Amino acid sequence: MSRRTDALLDRFLTGLAALDPAAVWAHGSLAGGDYREGRSDLDLVAVLPGPVTPRTVWALARLHARLRGEPLAPLLHCTYLTPGSAADPERRYLTWAHGELFRRPVTPVTRRELHDFGRVLHGRSPRAVLPPVPDGELRAFVVRDQREFWRPHVDRPVLWRQDVWVDLGLLTFARATATVRDGRLISKREALDLLPGLGAPAEVVDDIARRRYDDLRTAPPEAADWTGRRAGLTRGYLAPAIDALVAAYA
Repeated sequence: MSRRTDALLDRFLTGLAALDPAAVWAHGSLAGGDYREGRSDLDLVAVLPGPVTPRTVWALARLHARLRGEPLAPLLHCTYLTPGSAADPERRYLTWAHGELFRRPVTPVTRRELHDFGRVLHGRSPRAVLPPVPDGELRAFVVRDQREFWRPHVDRPVLWRQDVWVDLGLLTFARATATVRDGRLISKREALDLLPGLGAPAEVVDDIARRRYDDLRTAPPEAADWTGRRAGLTRGYLAPAIDALVAAYA
Protein backbone atom coordinates (compact mmCIF):
# COMPACT_ATOMS: atom_id res chain seq x y z
CA MET A 1 0.00 0.00 0.00
CA SER A 2 1.03 3.60 -0.45
CA ARG A 3 0.94 6.57 1.86
CA ARG A 4 -2.45 7.71 0.52
CA THR A 5 -4.08 4.38 1.35
CA ASP A 6 -2.39 4.22 4.74
CA ALA A 7 -3.41 7.79 5.52
CA LEU A 8 -7.08 7.10 4.72
CA LEU A 9 -7.13 3.93 6.80
CA ASP A 10 -5.46 5.74 9.71
CA ARG A 11 -8.07 8.53 9.58
CA PHE A 12 -10.88 6.01 9.38
CA LEU A 13 -9.60 3.95 12.33
CA THR A 14 -9.00 7.09 14.39
CA GLY A 15 -12.53 8.30 13.76
CA LEU A 16 -14.06 4.89 14.42
CA ALA A 17 -12.24 4.60 17.76
CA ALA A 18 -14.96 6.71 19.40
CA LEU A 19 -17.35 3.77 18.85
CA ASP A 20 -14.91 1.33 20.51
CA PRO A 21 -14.88 -1.35 17.79
CA ALA A 22 -13.98 -4.88 18.85
CA ALA A 23 -12.34 -5.51 15.47
CA VAL A 24 -11.73 -4.02 12.04
CA TRP A 25 -10.74 -6.28 9.14
CA ALA A 26 -9.84 -5.86 5.49
CA HIS A 27 -10.85 -8.38 2.85
CA GLY A 28 -10.94 -8.45 -0.95
CA SER A 29 -7.98 -7.06 -2.88
CA LEU A 30 -6.74 -5.04 0.08
CA ALA A 31 -6.10 -8.24 2.04
CA GLY A 32 -5.48 -10.68 -0.80
CA GLY A 33 -2.41 -9.07 -2.35
CA ASP A 34 -4.03 -7.74 -5.54
CA TYR A 35 -4.72 -4.18 -4.37
CA ARG A 36 -4.31 -1.40 -6.99
CA GLU A 37 -4.46 2.04 -5.43
CA GLY A 38 -7.09 4.24 -7.02
CA ARG A 39 -8.66 1.30 -8.86
CA SER A 40 -9.39 -1.28 -6.16
CA ASP A 41 -12.01 -0.86 -3.48
CA LEU A 42 -10.96 -0.76 0.16
CA ASP A 43 -13.26 -3.48 1.53
CA LEU A 44 -13.59 -3.42 5.31
CA VAL A 45 -15.68 -5.05 8.03
CA ALA A 46 -15.93 -3.57 11.53
CA VAL A 47 -17.36 -5.25 14.61
CA LEU A 48 -19.03 -2.74 16.95
CA PRO A 49 -19.53 -3.58 20.63
CA GLY A 50 -23.30 -3.21 20.93
CA PRO A 51 -26.55 -2.75 19.05
CA VAL A 52 -26.52 -0.33 16.14
CA THR A 53 -28.77 2.44 17.43
CA PRO A 54 -29.88 5.62 15.62
CA ARG A 55 -27.10 7.42 17.50
CA THR A 56 -24.60 4.90 16.08
CA VAL A 57 -25.92 5.40 12.57
CA TRP A 58 -25.57 9.16 12.92
CA ALA A 59 -21.99 8.82 14.21
CA LEU A 60 -21.03 6.57 11.28
CA ALA A 61 -22.61 8.92 8.76
CA ARG A 62 -20.62 11.82 10.23
CA LEU A 63 -17.41 9.78 10.17
CA HIS A 64 -17.74 8.93 6.49
CA ALA A 65 -18.78 12.49 5.66
CA ARG A 66 -15.60 13.79 7.27
CA LEU A 67 -13.53 11.47 5.06
CA ARG A 68 -15.02 12.72 1.79
CA GLY A 69 -12.11 15.08 1.16
CA GLU A 70 -9.69 12.15 0.94
CA PRO A 71 -8.92 11.16 -2.68
CA LEU A 72 -9.57 7.46 -2.08
CA ALA A 73 -12.61 7.89 0.19
CA PRO A 74 -15.19 6.93 -2.50
CA LEU A 75 -13.52 3.51 -2.69
CA LEU A 76 -13.74 2.82 1.06
CA HIS A 77 -16.61 0.46 1.89
CA CYS A 78 -17.31 -0.84 5.38
CA THR A 79 -19.92 -3.20 6.82
CA TYR A 80 -20.72 -2.97 10.52
CA LEU A 81 -21.40 -6.12 12.54
CA THR A 82 -22.09 -6.65 16.22
CA PRO A 83 -20.85 -9.72 18.15
CA GLY A 84 -24.36 -11.03 18.82
CA SER A 85 -25.33 -11.02 15.15
CA ALA A 86 -22.03 -11.68 13.40
CA ALA A 87 -22.66 -15.42 12.97
CA ASP A 88 -25.90 -14.93 11.00
CA PRO A 89 -25.15 -15.25 7.24
CA GLU A 90 -28.66 -14.11 6.25
CA ARG A 91 -28.74 -10.94 8.30
CA ARG A 92 -28.42 -7.60 6.50
CA TYR A 93 -25.88 -5.34 8.20
CA LEU A 94 -25.42 -1.60 8.10
CA THR A 95 -22.94 -0.78 5.34
CA TRP A 96 -21.30 2.35 3.97
CA ALA A 97 -20.59 2.08 0.23
CA HIS A 98 -21.04 4.23 -2.87
CA GLY A 99 -21.53 7.33 -0.74
CA GLU A 100 -24.47 6.13 1.35
CA LEU A 101 -25.57 3.93 4.21
CA PHE A 102 -27.71 0.88 3.51
CA ARG A 103 -27.97 -2.75 4.63
CA ARG A 104 -26.57 -5.88 3.01
CA PRO A 105 -25.43 -9.35 4.14
CA VAL A 106 -21.86 -10.43 4.66
CA THR A 107 -21.76 -13.16 2.03
CA PRO A 108 -20.20 -16.60 2.39
CA VAL A 109 -17.47 -15.44 -0.03
CA THR A 110 -16.58 -12.50 2.19
CA ARG A 111 -16.68 -14.68 5.30
CA ARG A 112 -14.38 -17.25 3.69
CA GLU A 113 -12.01 -14.49 2.56
CA LEU A 114 -11.87 -13.17 6.12
CA HIS A 115 -11.09 -16.65 7.46
CA ASP A 116 -8.51 -17.49 4.81
CA PHE A 117 -6.61 -14.23 4.41
CA GLY A 118 -8.43 -11.40 6.19
CA ARG A 119 -6.14 -8.65 7.36
CA VAL A 120 -6.63 -7.51 10.97
CA LEU A 121 -6.45 -3.72 11.18
CA HIS A 122 -7.62 -3.61 14.79
CA GLY A 123 -8.67 -5.96 17.56
CA ARG A 124 -9.75 -9.59 17.34
CA SER A 125 -9.20 -11.92 14.40
CA PRO A 126 -12.08 -13.01 12.12
CA ARG A 127 -11.70 -16.60 13.29
CA ALA A 128 -12.48 -15.48 16.85
CA VAL A 129 -15.78 -13.90 15.79
CA LEU A 130 -17.11 -15.57 12.64
CA PRO A 131 -17.91 -19.27 12.26
CA PRO A 132 -16.20 -21.08 9.36
CA VAL A 133 -17.95 -21.39 6.01
CA PRO A 134 -18.40 -25.04 4.89
CA ASP A 135 -17.33 -25.80 1.33
CA GLY A 136 -20.87 -26.80 0.36
CA GLU A 137 -22.31 -23.51 1.57
CA LEU A 138 -19.67 -21.56 -0.34
CA ARG A 139 -20.27 -23.46 -3.60
CA ALA A 140 -24.05 -23.17 -3.28
CA PHE A 141 -23.78 -19.42 -2.79
CA VAL A 142 -21.60 -18.72 -5.83
CA VAL A 143 -23.83 -20.84 -8.07
CA ARG A 144 -26.96 -19.09 -6.75
CA ASP A 145 -25.29 -15.70 -7.26
CA GLN A 146 -24.53 -16.57 -10.88
CA ARG A 147 -28.05 -17.89 -11.48
CA GLU A 148 -30.14 -15.32 -9.61
CA PHE A 149 -28.12 -12.12 -9.94
CA TRP A 150 -25.70 -12.23 -12.85
CA ARG A 151 -27.69 -14.26 -15.39
CA PRO A 152 -30.80 -12.02 -15.32
CA HIS A 153 -28.61 -8.92 -15.59
CA VAL A 154 -26.89 -10.26 -18.72
CA ASP A 155 -30.23 -9.67 -20.44
CA ARG A 156 -30.10 -5.92 -19.72
CA PRO A 157 -27.90 -4.58 -22.57
CA VAL A 158 -27.52 -1.02 -21.30
CA LEU A 159 -25.64 -2.18 -18.19
CA TRP A 160 -22.86 -3.77 -20.20
CA ARG A 161 -21.74 -0.51 -21.77
CA GLN A 162 -20.25 0.31 -18.36
CA ASP A 163 -16.73 -0.76 -17.35
CA VAL A 164 -17.83 -1.95 -13.93
CA TRP A 165 -20.36 -4.46 -15.28
CA VAL A 166 -17.96 -5.89 -17.84
CA ASP A 167 -15.16 -6.18 -15.29
CA LEU A 168 -17.15 -7.65 -12.43
CA GLY A 169 -19.30 -9.84 -14.65
CA LEU A 170 -16.35 -11.65 -16.20
CA LEU A 171 -14.14 -11.69 -13.12
CA THR A 172 -16.92 -12.93 -10.84
CA PHE A 173 -17.75 -15.69 -13.31
CA ALA A 174 -14.12 -16.85 -13.39
CA ARG A 175 -13.88 -16.73 -9.62
CA ALA A 176 -17.13 -18.66 -9.25
CA THR A 177 -15.81 -21.30 -11.66
CA ALA A 178 -12.64 -21.73 -9.60
CA THR A 179 -14.68 -22.03 -6.42
CA VAL A 180 -17.12 -24.68 -7.64
CA ARG A 181 -14.50 -26.59 -9.60
CA ASP A 182 -11.55 -26.47 -7.22
CA GLY A 183 -13.03 -25.31 -3.90
CA ARG A 184 -10.81 -22.23 -3.71
CA LEU A 185 -11.04 -18.47 -3.82
CA ILE A 186 -8.88 -16.66 -6.37
CA SER A 187 -7.85 -13.04 -6.81
CA LYS A 188 -8.93 -10.81 -9.68
CA ARG A 189 -5.47 -11.20 -11.20
CA GLU A 190 -5.84 -14.98 -11.12
CA ALA A 191 -9.36 -14.65 -12.55
CA LEU A 192 -8.00 -12.66 -15.50
CA ASP A 193 -5.42 -15.36 -16.13
CA LEU A 194 -8.15 -18.02 -15.98
CA LEU A 195 -10.63 -16.35 -18.34
CA PRO A 196 -8.90 -17.15 -21.67
CA GLY A 197 -8.93 -20.84 -20.81
CA LEU A 198 -12.65 -20.58 -20.11
CA GLY A 199 -13.26 -19.24 -23.59
CA ALA A 200 -13.77 -15.58 -22.73
CA PRO A 201 -13.23 -13.12 -25.61
CA ALA A 202 -9.54 -12.20 -25.63
CA GLU A 203 -10.17 -8.57 -26.61
CA VAL A 204 -12.34 -8.03 -23.56
CA VAL A 205 -9.95 -9.78 -21.19
CA ASP A 206 -7.11 -7.60 -22.52
CA ASP A 207 -9.27 -4.50 -22.04
CA ILE A 208 -9.93 -5.35 -18.39
CA ALA A 209 -6.25 -6.07 -17.76
CA ARG A 210 -5.20 -2.79 -19.37
CA ARG A 211 -7.61 -0.71 -17.31
CA ARG A 212 -6.76 -2.50 -14.08
CA TYR A 213 -3.01 -2.90 -14.36
CA ASP A 214 -1.57 -0.60 -17.05
CA ASP A 215 -0.76 3.10 -17.04
CA LEU A 216 -3.86 4.52 -18.73
CA ARG A 217 -2.01 7.72 -19.62
CA THR A 218 -0.03 5.83 -22.25
CA ALA A 219 -2.88 3.60 -23.45
CA PRO A 220 -3.78 3.64 -27.16
CA PRO A 221 -7.12 5.26 -28.07
CA GLU A 222 -10.13 2.95 -28.13
CA ALA A 223 -11.59 1.92 -31.49
CA ALA A 224 -14.87 3.48 -32.60
CA ASP A 225 -17.87 2.01 -30.74
CA TRP A 226 -15.60 -0.29 -28.76
CA THR A 227 -17.93 0.11 -25.78
CA GLY A 228 -20.89 -1.26 -27.72
CA ARG A 229 -18.93 -4.09 -29.32
CA ARG A 230 -17.40 -5.00 -25.97
CA ALA A 231 -20.88 -5.18 -24.44
CA GLY A 232 -22.01 -7.57 -27.16
CA LEU A 233 -18.95 -9.79 -26.81
CA THR A 234 -19.32 -9.93 -23.03
CA ARG A 235 -23.03 -10.73 -23.04
CA GLY A 236 -22.64 -13.24 -25.85
CA TYR A 237 -20.04 -15.08 -23.79
CA LEU A 238 -21.56 -14.84 -20.33
CA ALA A 239 -25.10 -15.99 -21.11
CA PRO A 240 -24.19 -19.53 -22.24
CA ALA A 241 -21.21 -19.73 -19.86
CA ILE A 242 -23.35 -19.02 -16.79
CA ASP A 243 -26.06 -21.39 -18.02
CA ALA A 244 -23.48 -24.17 -18.38
CA LEU A 245 -21.99 -23.51 -14.94
CA VAL A 246 -25.39 -23.57 -13.27
CA ALA A 247 -26.43 -26.73 -15.11
CA ALA A 248 -23.23 -28.48 -14.07
CA TYR A 249 -23.13 -27.46 -10.40
CA ALA A 250 -26.60 -26.42 -9.24
